[in-house]
Amino acid sequence: MQKKRLIYYLFPTYLLITLISLLAMGWYALSFTRQFYLERIRVDLEASGRLLEKQVLRLLAPLDAPAIDRLCKDAAGRTVTRVTVILPDGRVVGDSEEMPAIMDSHRDREEVRVAYQGNPGVSIRHSATLGQDMMYVALPLVADQQLAGVLRTAIPVTAVDERLGAIRVRIAIGALLVALLASVVSWLVSRRITTPIERMRVGAQRFAAGDLYHRLPVPDTLELSGLAESMNRMAGQLQSRMDENINQRKKTEAVLSSMREGVIATDLEQRVISINQTAAKMFGAAMQTVQGRSVLELIRNHEFQALMDRSLLNGESVESDIVYHQNGERIFNVHCTPLLDAVQERMGGLVVISDVTQLRRLENMRRDFAASVSHEIKTPLTAIKGFVETLSNGELEDSEETRRFLTIIEKHVNRLAAIIDDLMQLSRIERDDEIQQIGRECCRIADVLNTVIGLCADGIREKKIDVRLACETGLSGCFDATLLEQAAVNLLDNAIKYSPEKSVIRIEALTVNDEIQIRFMDQGMGIAKKHLPRLFERFYRVDKARSRKLGGTGLGLAIVKHIAQAHGGSVTVESELEKGSTFTLHLPRK
Repeated sequence: MQKKRLIYYLFPTYLLITLISLLAMGWYALSFTRQFYLERIRVDLEASGRLLEKQVLRLLAPLDAPAIDRLCKDAAGRTVTRVTVILPDGRVVGDSEEMPAIMDSHRDREEVRVAYQGNPGVSIRHSATLGQDMMYVALPLVADQQLAGVLRTAIPVTAVDERLGAIRVRIAIGALLVALLASVVSWLVSRRITTPIERMRVGAQRFAAGDLYHRLPVPDTLELSGLAESMNRMAGQLQSRMDENINQRKKTEAVLSSMREGVIATDLEQRVISINQTAAKMFGAAMQTVQGRSVLELIRNHEFQALMDRSLLNGESVESDIVYHQNGERIFNVHCTPLLDAVQERMGGLVVISDVTQLRRLENMRRDFAASVSHEIKTPLTAIKGFVETLSNGELEDSEETRRFLTIIEKHVNRLAAIIDDLMQLSRIERDDEIQQIGRECCRIADVLNTVIGLCADGIREKKIDVRLACETGLSGCFDATLLEQAAVNLLDNAIKYSPEKSVIRIEALTVNDEIQIRFMDQGMGIAKKHLPRLFERFYRVDKARSRKLGGTGLGLAIVKHIAQAHGGSVTVESELEKGSTFTLHLPRK
């Protein structure tokens, strides 16, 4: 939007205020004059009525209607005043303008109704009889404390309006002349105000362009001269402070630009003097609100406080990992070192913070994985070694016992082979996912699930489980059918293993928003919530003894997770103890 000059705001405003003032005064003058004229007419009409009041009362008791009518016409004479006498029932018995016999009842007239209540009534309205606006004044006629009738006098108010019209024309002409004079004065005053402001605006633009040595001319007025002098002082101070700020900013930028981690600089009282965006994001704070606050308000952690106190107190560099709880658990590597000034005096502390949550988690997973693999392989190897040593020593002469030993050895060998096969399959899935070599083809979900149910038929029959499949008609997608089948077999096999006999397992396949969901719902023992976050890790078991007894390798759900991720999806679980579990494959539809 195009901006206007100040004079174009001031001048119309002054002119508008003048016009509004003139209009308000003119309206008030006309209203007051009209009200004054009407009030004088009301007083005159009431006085005229009072003069006729006694004469009319003598003719009302007893009633002499013709005499009353003659009195009304004689009283009005050649004046413009109209006189009317009305009985308590509203009937007109005398009128100076019309024959009473042909006139309507006046009982509902406003001024008459007021007079009936014992008070003088006044009304201004259009008269249908005379065809013009009239002012009516009605006086109650009381005889022996009883209402005998109403004496009403009236006069046209058109003369007042005509007189006010002439006054209105004169006021309008005078207002026009005053407005013209006011417009000239307003323009001159506006120019006098805006000219020095315009000069200061030009000077301020030179300040903004970097010409801080320019000085503004000082106007005559006290306010604007003070403003100009203040701006001149400001320009001089800005020049010196800009030099100082540039040097300070270079120092700060040199520290922060060399660090990718979160960096916080504090003074000796642990108040924040500088912080980079990374550190602010780590702790969910705005950089503008942290300046000057205690760093302990930003990072509320006892381990961090101990590191800061130790570094600032002893003047030494300390480093340690801290566990920070905010929107989940995170691990930060904190390095605190003294912050020195140009003369090697301590001026505060410098904190460098690295988010090592993922790194530490991977290290823990690597240790757990190594320990789990060692344990899973060492257990059957130990058993195999013991049975082989027994057989090689020839301590067994019973062929049945020998066959039993060989059967156990075969079982452990098969378990080792299954673990190795699963590990190789996991490695192959991860490798193919990384180089985007997952084979995809259009397949119907119902066909894949029916094949899976057929592959698990032996376990279903053995435990007499009722597997119910519900799949949207025509539901299909582009997947690696073999991998999808493997994931579904692992989930259904788990559901069968941990479901009681004669229970129900429901499999649902449906579209939710832009993804296909395949749900496996059992009625088994359920899983405690504390196990759910780690359920898809390799070799993680909720009940290790029961899992080995059922023949699990501990890699089935990890394979399911990696198959889902290889397709750009995920797997989730919902479970409640004694109520069963629901595993859901989330796969992109496109």
